[in-house]
Amino acid sequence: MKKLMITATIVLGTLSMQAGTTFIKTTKVQLETTQEEYKEIDAVPAAIKTALDNAYPGVKLEKAYVNEKKEYKIEIVVRDVKSVVYTDAQGNILKK
Repeated sequence: MKKLMITATIVLGTLSMQAGTTFIKTTKVQLETTQEEYKEIDAVPAAIKTALDNAYPGVKLEKAYVNEKKEYKIEIVVRDVKSVVYTDAQGNILKK
């Protein structure tokens, strides 16, 4: 009788098992970084100096760079705090 019960359990157990397909969804993310080429320059236009003096009293220009679009990247120091400001040729401060 024990053998019959064990056999029945094994048969019913194997019949109730179902093979399932597992789907794994993967997502690939590709980031594209565009870096603008800035070239270091010695002096900036007077309009930029005036705009920076008005916006940041006591500003000191450390380095200046320009790209092909005539956008300026200027490293400044205000009250011993270094930061970078982007402007156009007319002195308008750009947000980047």
